[in-house]
Amino acid sequence: MPRVGSGWTDTGESFDTRGLKKRARKASRPVPTPPVLVRLVREHVKEFGTAEDGRLFRAAQGAHLLSKEYGEAWKADRLAALTESDAASPLADVPYSLRHAGVSPWLESGVSPAEVARRAGHSIAVLFRFYAKAIHRNPARANQQIQQALDAINEHDDE
Repeated sequence: MPRVGSGWTDTGESFDTRGLKKRARKASRPVPTPPVLVRLVREHVKEFGTAEDGRLFRAAQGAHLLSKEYGEAWKADRLAALTESDAASPLADVPYSLRHAGVSPWLESGVSPAEVARRAGHSIAVLFRFYAKAIHRNPARANQQIQQALDAINEHDDE
């Protein structure tokens, strides 16, 4: 729910309820989630609960988290979680960095780009444009995968 200011919404509320970008108003997008992340979210909900409308992140008394508050909380948590040198670096400098922190290891571990794009809500073109470094980062692994594929073909031909 983006906060746009009450002067810019039809309802006069500062938060605009809308669907997913570039999708039908009532569309949804399933996101397959690895079991380890499901466990983390369930533990979070068990400890902290949710707002009345189901949101995980909320301000005091369950209100919507304002952009300013979110940024302040991110900065404080980042300082608490990172070493002094990491905190002085651009590492996780903005919340959007978490997307990169998820997508890059998926690609590096060999998950197909089509599946990574689907899970991240990207097109494959966008994935390749922004994550090409992660895809091309490990030529030794790529050579190993190619060798394994060729060995499998040769084994099949020898049968």
